Amino acid sequence: MSIFGKKSKFQIKTEVRIVKQAVDPTAQSKAAGARKAASGATSNGGGRVSSPGGVHHANRPHASRNGPAVQVKRLQVTSASTTPEPRRSPSSSLLNPSRKRRTPASASSRSPAAIASPALSESEPGSDDDDDDWRERLDPTKRRKRTHTSTEEDPNRRLRHPNIWSGQGQGEEGHEEGERLGIVHAVDVASLRDRCQPVMRLGQDEVGVSLRYPGANILERYELVWGKDKVDGALDIMKVVKLVASIYLTDEEAKPFLDPNNGIYRRLEKSRNTNDGNGFKAAVQDFNGQLLALQKKGVIAKNVGAMRGVPRELVDFILDQVYDRTVAPRVELLAKYENGSDNVYGELLHPFISDIFERTKLTSGKVFVDLGSGVGNVVLQAALERGCESWGCEMMENACNLAEAQKKEFTARCRLWAIAPGEVHLERGDFRKNEKTLEALKRADVVLVNNQAFTSQLNDHLVNMFLDLKIGCKIVSLKTFVHDNKIAENDVASSILEVEHLTYPEDYVSWTNAPGTFCISTRK
Repeated sequence: MSIFGKKSKFQIKTEVRIVKQAVDPTAQSKAAGARKAASGATSNGGGRVSSPGGVHHANRPHASRNGPAVQVKRLQVTSASTTPEPRRSPSSSLLNPSRKRRTPASASSRSPAAIASPALSESEPGSDDDDDDWRERLDPTKRRKRTHTSTEEDPNRRLRHPNIWSGQGQGEEGHEEGERLGIVHAVDVASLRDRCQPVMRLGQDEVGVSLRYPGANILERYELVWGKDKVDGALDIMKVVKLVASIYLTDEEAKPFLDPNNGIYRRLEKSRNTNDGNGFKAAVQDFNGQLLALQKKGVIAKNVGAMRGVPRELVDFILDQVYDRTVAPRVELLAKYENGSDNVYGELLHPFISDIFERTKLTSGKVFVDLGSGVGNVVLQAALERGCESWGCEMMENACNLAEAQKKEFTARCRLWAIAPGEVHLERGDFRKNEKTLEALKRADVVLVNNQAFTSQLNDHLVNMFLDLKIGCKIVSLKTFVHDNKIAENDVASSILEVEHLTYPEDYVSWTNAPGTFCISTRK
């Protein structure tokens, strides 16, 4: 029963406003000046704004390839949200869900204990033109890559996947197991059948190649082709090789892969630069063979067992792979929304979401809830990056369907990479009424509400819901729930929330390149 018609029994405290700079915009801008990658990388947006059905946060702060991957977190208001075409329309003005992404700078540490991930040299800046078509704005190749290279270690987290393959069972090629696992192969979304063109002077009958992963006896099928808004197979393979060698192996174990003169990664790089397709394929075969030998020796399982955190570059890349194979091919579904309604779509990009996780001290033993989860990007990022129990609720049907596809691929990809994520729960419906979501809220440690485009009525309803949150729960929102123009005696929000006002730098959200403000409220 609503309590807004009665006087609050709580004493009103003056709201304390502290404005802080989330990240140095200057440093962020400098990091953006990376050189173009021969092929695009896809990126995930961090959080989207949406409606009671789901406030969407795009979990892809980066893009992993050249695909139309739309990492869009939507600004959800009172119903499900979608990406609006007009950049400044009344209810969707904030929601331009596309962002450019940067590739991380170079990384040095390869020791699993260091939890530092390698930086990939390839990067592809996108266009900031506000007049670009919405599909182009959602293009993952134009999303920003995070500049950070590591994630804080969580001593209580056990990263190794329980079903990691350590050399027993299945043939060396691993195709049979791969089919059972049900991954979406790169060739399923980027191939000659999709009107892509062969690269590196390969003939049409020579483009096929398979790639091994550290966590399972599975080879992913690729075609070395190029097509607009498609996965760049060569670049994707090179990133896998560098991430595996830099994160899963010690310095000594990584030498055959990362030697600057004749290591496997250098051979791939040279072959790609000189259009030597056969040389590229030969280097991939050598990588598969050497990784298989390490798996059989138990090296991978041992090293992953010592890790207590997932490097951010790896988090971004896995999420990008998932997105590029599930959401990107059907991105047009996110463009369907009711103009002038509360259903709008926008994304908080990966760096923003990682920043939120750090500020709220989210760890593997905690519960995260995304109210308006869209295609599930932020929910998946929380489960992967922090290993926590992660919940999302969305009401838009198309977004829900894409979220389920992402969850399925995410589960398979995590096994490929030998990583055990936290539990993922994606609910359909209005988060104000979904029983499982409401129960999860009672246990939540961190709640994300991208309420940038929410109506005042919906924000008031959320405050009512916050009465059930446990003491100390952190609520992250783009707009405060405590308003200066409210009558103090009726302002329930100020009675139950302590609000900290902060700023985020440019390139943190999908609908604008400009910096902005957000809030972290603590339940008193």
